[in-house]
Amino acid sequence: MKTRYLIAAAAALTLSATAFAADNGEAVFKKSSCVSCHQLDKKSVGPALKDISAKYAGDKGAPAKLETKVRNGGSGAFGSMPMPPTPKTVADADIKAMVTWILSQK
Repeated sequence: MKTRYLIAAAAALTLSATAFAADNGEAVFKKSSCVSCHQLDKKSVGPALKDISAKYAGDKGAPAKLETKVRNGGSGAFGSMPMPPTPKTVADADIKAMVTWILSQK
């Protein structure tokens, strides 16, 4: 019986941590320079966040790939316009939260 409670509590904490990361990811996205090139549902300089989420749906390696791309910059995934690297002042944990939030957009 106690095992069930422990499993339920662990699951609740995991979901809460994911929800917090998503909320924090949106905040990091909004305060960073990412908003100058990306919008939620339409392409501007960069692809729409919903398009990014759709492209990587079902790809279990997507978070790691996107965290690397956000940190280092890159081009070619959505066209020839290069994405600049994220400033070193943005923590890796913030990039991880932002990528989690971006991938949750539907």
